[in-house]
Amino acid sequence: MSAHCQLTGRKPAFGNSISHSHRRTRRRFDANIQHKRYWLPSEGRHVRLTLSAKGIKTVDSIGIEAAVARIRARGGKV
Repeated sequence: MSAHCQLTGRKPAFGNSISHSHRRTRRRFDANIQHKRYWLPSEGRHVRLTLSAKGIKTVDSIGIEAAVARIRARGGKV
């Protein structure tokens, strides 16, 4: 499965590379996916999440508990 963000759902986008001669070839724009480990106090364990850079910023602003609740609401496994 392609790398995608568990929190925001970001996936690779597809488009064209355009050369100097203006030939178009297909390419993919990958999201900035990182693996992050967070301590989840309510469960007393660490969770490892696959997040985009924007997803990491979202966790920093809303907190890990709310982020895990959103992931589970989307049907994701944590």
